[in-house]
Amino acid sequence: MANNRPYLGIASILSNEPVMPGVFRLRLQCDEIAAKAQPGQFVMLKCGDRLLLRRPISISEANPPSGQIGLLIANIGKGTDWLSGRKPGEELDIIGPLGNGFVIGDKAENLLLIGGGMGIAPLNFLATRAATLGKRVTLVLGARTGELLCPSTYLPEVNECVFCTEDASVGIKGRVTDCPDAHIEAADQIFTCGPLPMYRALMKDARFKSKPMQVSLEVRMACGIGLCYGCTIKTESGLKQVCEDGPVFEAHDILWEELADL
Repeated sequence: MANNRPYLGIASILSNEPVMPGVFRLRLQCDEIAAKAQPGQFVMLKCGDRLLLRRPISISEANPPSGQIGLLIANIGKGTDWLSGRKPGEELDIIGPLGNGFVIGDKAENLLLIGGGMGIAPLNFLATRAATLGKRVTLVLGARTGELLCPSTYLPEVNECVFCTEDASVGIKGRVTDCPDAHIEAADQIFTCGPLPMYRALMKDARFKSKPMQVSLEVRMACGIGLCYGCTIKTESGLKQVCEDGPVFEAHDILWEELADL
């Protein structure tokens, strides 16, 4: 029987580099997590001795042969600010992989990945995995400005990449919810990650109602392992915990009108 228990231990920092304003990439040596990680799963990182709670971070890359994982992190608080200052050679207290990730249907050939802001983090891993399965991947990424789009050097290789910016500095003027009809019509499955307003806009868009769509919810977590119930949401099939039952859910199963701001 496969060992599905998460690893609790140490990961060594191989590199820490800026990616775009307010975002950095940690590359870690952690054979145990790299061997088991699936797209959409996350890790919990201890951020020094002064902060009690660990921080949940999506896994954006995992390479089992090398034992390395990559984390794309937005510097938005005390915990992530502490992480941004770590140096190669230092070690991090880590738990993972955690949660349930994306599921690619066996019969799905054309995949549409939609990411808003930092949504590229888990979608990067998903796109790489989909390519190894021979799927056709279209990636739609959006940000307020071109400066806030993930640089191409950190993006996965896909069949087509569409950029949307609100100021029209790069690609289509608008948001990812302005995704061209042709990409939606061609998709056998849709996978999304981004802020709650993006999800709500997608769910109100008639073009997405008949499409199987999975979403990765980004919420505040305390334990990350299903003990505290702090990340509970309401779904068509009852109460679910984002950390243990998710963070990936079928979009049409979530009761969006009862979901508080994340």
